[in-house]
Amino acid sequence: MQPIEPWLDLQYRHAASAMLRSISPTGIVKQRPGFGQTVRPRKGAIVASPVLASYDPDPDYFFHWYRDSAVIIDALRLLYRDGSVGATAREHLLDFVHFSRALLQIDGRALVTDPGWRAAVAPDFTQFLRTDADLGAAHGEAIAGETRVNPDGTLDISKWPRPQHDGLALRALALLRWMSGVVIEDEAGRALAALVRFDLDFTLRHWREPSFDIWEEERGQHYYTLRVAAAALLAGAGWVEQLGERELARHYRAEAQAIHRALDEFWLADAGYYRSRVLSSGAPSTKELDIAVILAAIHSAGAEDAGRHSARDPRMHATLGRLDSLFDAAYAINRGRSSERGPAMGRYAGDVYYSGGAYFFSTLGAAEFCFRAAQAAVDAAAWIQRGDAYLRTVRAYIPSDGAMSEQFDQHTGAQSSARELAWSYAGFISCVHARREAIGLAEQR
Repeated sequence: MQPIEPWLDLQYRHAASAMLRSISPTGIVKQRPGFGQTVRPRKGAIVASPVLASYDPDPDYFFHWYRDSAVIIDALRLLYRDGSVGATAREHLLDFVHFSRALLQIDGRALVTDPGWRAAVAPDFTQFLRTDADLGAAHGEAIAGETRVNPDGTLDISKWPRPQHDGLALRALALLRWMSGVVIEDEAGRALAALVRFDLDFTLRHWREPSFDIWEEERGQHYYTLRVAAAALLAGAGWVEQLGERELARHYRAEAQAIHRALDEFWLADAGYYRSRVLSSGAPSTKELDIAVILAAIHSAGAEDAGRHSARDPRMHATLGRLDSLFDAAYAINRGRSSERGPAMGRYAGDVYYSGGAYFFSTLGAAEFCFRAAQAAVDAAAWIQRGDAYLRTVRAYIPSDGAMSEQFDQHTGAQSSARELAWSYAGFISCVHARREAIGLAEQR
């Protein structure tokens, strides 16, 4: 079995460089003639993909998603921590904070009272526009429930599943991690702290409400959203306690415990996995077995890892096993694979988005889960070996130039959907860091 370290180091450097292109992409101008828009990104915006596309055939991902941007700013922290990116990382962080705070000034009511912008929309695109009622409700705290905004800091005028409540919890987690390792003082520090407080308070107020899932497809209560909410509140409790706000810390912890109790109900004993969702309609979902549960564990890592709903949870291990079996059987690219490789992982059974195939961040998420499980396991070597098997599969579908899209086709392995997806690169960066930590701990034992 050939070692993968030389390739990991090379791909890590490429992932770092490629991900940075999505952060403050001020040199890129996006034209959306159908919507009558010219989008010039502002500093601090983070686009899901810097590759311009218009569903021709690749999707238009030139948006600042709350969730994606939080995952990427957290990966930037890791690059700063290991010296891959220097002072520029701090600058990007502060730009991100200022951009994020400025978004709260967006007011969709202005679009309702001045509807002249609709005249610039092509007739065949009017079907994709938000209604006046929807736009009129988009102001104040509701802006924080938007799924995405334009990277120039303006409202997304297209119909899109909303609200979504995972992004602000993830952002709070990422910023709290930055604050624990980097001293940021004066006005910049106050701005950062103010944004974290807003995100924590939003999470506190809204975690019980239904929202759309991580994939922006179904409305209900979602394992991923709840799990990152609990992690954010626990991390926030530690922070405010250090500031002397003990009563608020107790409140955050009590709510996080309530979320954990709710998460316990997601376990399906007969099926042997944590289900990913409970729909608002009460109807059953075909997407209950979903990689989002595994992503929840790694994105919330560090908040009570010793307990349930983490990479140390045997029920999580069972969930990963069920997902392995699902995709191993479903995808042609998994048939006949060598024993050195793990299955390419997708999202859920019956996925039809683009190739409906494997995702880089799903397969990397499974690998990172294994490395995080190894950090506390007696049989660390077995978990590391399993994580490396997923990484060998990822390696098999990345070309020599290191490019990573959103998906790789379940039949051919060809890359598909959004090109140069920042989340794919962020997933690679965090996976490699988890692997380094797992190996370091194993060597100390």
